[in-house]
Amino acid sequence: MFFQSLLEKKEPIKQIAPVNLKIVIEPGEDGYFVAHCPALKSCWSQGKTREEALKNIREAIDLYLEPSPSELISTKEREVVELTL
Repeated sequence: MFFQSLLEKKEPIKQIAPVNLKIVIEPGEDGYFVAHCPALKSCWSQGKTREEALKNIREAIDLYLEPSPSELISTKEREVVELTL
């Protein structure tokens, strides 16, 4: 995953400040726990337990934020820059 790949790089990297996101957990109709992140539209997950739902939404957020490698290629028409929030 994106954040995992940053940790695996051999070269020194800048410290990344943690990002805190609000997660909403609700009971689903099927007895599962449903979790979503309102700040990341369409980022939803679920789990049989509250803990599993949190684990799954963390993975969903990681995948949501992971860019496609083709999106990171600069061309004459497109510049890729990094923005720290």
